[in-house]
Amino acid sequence: MTHNPPLLEIKNLSVDFIAEKNTTAALKNISFTINKGEIVALVGESGSGKSVTALSILQLVPSPPAFYKSGEIIFSDNKNNSINILKTDRKQLRLIRGHKMAMIFQEPMTSLNPVLTCGDQVMESICIHRKISPKNAKKETISWFEKVKLPDPVGIFNRYPHQLSGGQKQRVMIAMAMCCSPSLLICDEPTTALDVTVQKNILQLIKELQQKQDMGVLFITHDLGVVAEIADRAIVMYKGEIVDQNETKKMFTEPRHPYTKALLACRPVLHNKGERLPVVSDFLNTGVTVNRSMEKTSDKKINVDHENPLIKVENLTVKFTPRKNVLGKPLRFTTAVDNVNFEIYKGETMGLVGESGCGKTTLGRTLLRLIEPTSGKIIYNHIDLTSKKKDGLKELRKEIQVVFQDPYSSLNPRLTIGSAITEPLKVHGILNTIKERKEKVIDLLEKVNMQADHYNRYPHGFSGGQRQRIVIARALALNPSFVICDESVSALDVSVQAQVLNLLNDLKQELGFTVIFISHDLSVVKYISDRIMVMKAGKIIETGKAEEIYFNPQSDYTKNLIASIPKANFY
Repeated sequence: MTHNPPLLEIKNLSVDFIAEKNTTAALKNISFTINKGEIVALVGESGSGKSVTALSILQLVPSPPAFYKSGEIIFSDNKNNSINILKTDRKQLRLIRGHKMAMIFQEPMTSLNPVLTCGDQVMESICIHRKISPKNAKKETISWFEKVKLPDPVGIFNRYPHQLSGGQKQRVMIAMAMCCSPSLLICDEPTTALDVTVQKNILQLIKELQQKQDMGVLFITHDLGVVAEIADRAIVMYKGEIVDQNETKKMFTEPRHPYTKALLACRPVLHNKGERLPVVSDFLNTGVTVNRSMEKTSDKKINVDHENPLIKVENLTVKFTPRKNVLGKPLRFTTAVDNVNFEIYKGETMGLVGESGCGKTTLGRTLLRLIEPTSGKIIYNHIDLTSKKKDGLKELRKEIQVVFQDPYSSLNPRLTIGSAITEPLKVHGILNTIKERKEKVIDLLEKVNMQADHYNRYPHGFSGGQRQRIVIARALALNPSFVICDESVSALDVSVQAQVLNLLNDLKQELGFTVIFISHDLSVVKYISDRIMVMKAGKIIETGKAEEIYFNPQSDYTKNLIASIPKANFY
């Protein structure tokens, strides 16, 4: 009896990055396999080597600075044809990429071409690898847009990436990767930007295609609920090494390595509001969690003034005009925020949840006057922001800050991160000397688990999760009174997420600022929020205390959101 070789076999792979005189070991002698019809999850902290592993398989890591110190990457599309990817010429790699092996990248905004429509980009992949007519390629592209649950597939075919929400851009990337029915699909955080209902559909779609086509999948994620939902096996990486690998059920019920135990323990869903989340150092230093991880974050209570709201929104409406005639007259309106009313009290954390495209981000940016409201009022601390001209908002900008959803596009690639965080301090005249400002910035970087020597590095030198932490540090630089967190922990693995949530809780109790926490992850929103608003198609359809919304939702829409959360049902 003959055994077919694994679809992918990585043997003793070591990768170093060489910059000037410094050498960093990104991967250290890692080995694992993926079989046909198998989904293998790769889990670990930001910077642990997950993305380098995925990019190495497709030879998308530039060399230099990457140096493949040792090892092999064997791809066996069929039993008679095995190739070592590390020794394959560029011409053969082009035939493999996108056809036999495809990848869904972590950040859709930077991996989609901004000057091509979404439809043209997917069509290009189909036409190159499948040799079909443009007319049939267009039909197939629209069909894939339907499969990944994009609204108005025909309309999105003709739209550019900047005209879509973060979740919609990610779905375009998923359609592009899967349209040529690859043997191996590499998913690098493919559902990070998606709300839970679409995530559930995408996970089901990947699983259906994997079973139908006997496809192998390498699924990189920081969401352990997703791992439990989709993976047959799980591999845990830490600082470039594989520290644990097992069947998914055993990984959850019988974790062997202290780092694996840490990842499982620090999930917000396991903890009540106010409990300090365990972090990785609690486990790696002693092998068991220390007692303080289960204590309250602080004895200090935040007094929420329920009589005088800090933010009061009255009949707020935001409409966009996607189409105008030659005279500039609107031909059609899109209502993103539809006659919304709510209040947020000083010291409160208000969670805002809903599906991608429901208006969450538009509402957050409108509160900041980054988007102009069509009608209604935004009253901040008894000041009507809608009545002020933009040049009259400078002082209020210091008090109201935002952490944007996409950290890459909100950081200037030409500025070092030290300069990026120092910039708001300069604009608002905070601290007097360069030395004082640098000390303040380094302190902020260390608070969000970055290092002082990162000060002079540029955004492209960091992973997605590290960039998100940099953006959080910049938002907190001015000690704001009101912060809008737009998916501020969505790109973080659970261990770093725990650190950032602890940090937000600590800073809230220290400084007493008020937060709108926008997220598609209801377990995180339930943990950090006092109250939750649920948004659908521009309207607030349900508001209540966090525990009540999470455990006893009233609307069918909210019930569906809760039911779609991936759960580890192994215990």
